[in-house]
Amino acid sequence: MPSRERQTADTMVAAFNTMDTATIISLRTPTCQRIIRPSSLKYPPQSNTAYLANLNSMKSIFTNFHITVNDVIEGSRVDADGKESTTIVMFVEAQGDTPMGEYRNEYVWKMAFEEGGARIDEWLEYVDVGMARDFYPKLAGEMKRRTQENTEKVKG
Repeated sequence: MPSRERQTADTMVAAFNTMDTATIISLRTPTCQRIIRPSSLKYPPQSNTAYLANLNSMKSIFTNFHITVNDVIEGSRVDADGKESTTIVMFVEAQGDTPMGEYRNEYVWKMAFEEGGARIDEWLEYVDVGMARDFYPKLAGEMKRRTQENTEKVKG
């Protein structure tokens, strides 16, 4: 039987594969932040509110999106207060289709969990630097364009 933390991580993958943004956010503690690495990309941490907005923007652009898990490492760590917790590292690939072309990315997700393992308390995400440099600006531009278009419709 997989650990509770592994079950939570697997549920997260399933939620991404259906772009169930409500479930994705519900699997994170209220204080969980999305930290993107490498730090040379200079992406600021995202609160759940910012991450949800990002996910919803992406959801409107992708005609399909799928995560494949290639490897999982599960272990434990001891924090500065001496508290032991489970950590899961997933090596994943993402594939999807957008108006700007095919999206292919590789990630390393490092997750730490609240006590009991039902929600993710820490999220560190390593991304493919080439994809972040070459494709993400196109994706971000389309997200911005759609947001402005929707704002103009509301002002109508």
